[in-house]
Amino acid sequence: MEITRHFTTTTTIVCKDKVLLHFHKSLKKWLPVGGHIDRDELPEEAALREAKEEAGLDIELHQSGENYEAAGAKNLILPAHIMLQDINEHHQHIDFVFYATAKTFDLKPMKGETENLKWFTAEEINKLDAPKNVKVRALEALKILA
Repeated sequence: MEITRHFTTTTTIVCKDKVLLHFHKSLKKWLPVGGHIDRDELPEEAALREAKEEAGLDIELHQSGENYEAAGAKNLILPAHIMLQDINEHHQHIDFVFYATAKTFDLKPMKGETENLKWFTAEEINKLDAPKNVKVRALEALKILA
């Protein structure tokens, strides 16, 4: 059977010494904000859009590497990671994982989005019942951006 793949973004957002996670309604676990990349949308645009929709935040994406100029090409913001995730045996996500900063702790998710958002310190992340990759990336983002 054929495997389908969708492109997604995940953005770990840091404000001062805390990282933002939301409790995903259907997956029942703490995750960073994110979602599917729309048709003709760049990964960085999707990351900014999802942060605005899910948390009501204007964020600044962290450039995770060095870009080089090329004639006729636009440099994109390099994600911290690109991961291939098995969603089920017939579906995968190619996930562009960004780190970002916010200037405020004030959250204003759009109507219909989860209200279960929380800012966590590194100590709280270490104690959190969350997937290991979420905890590792949250701590890495804090180390880089806090």
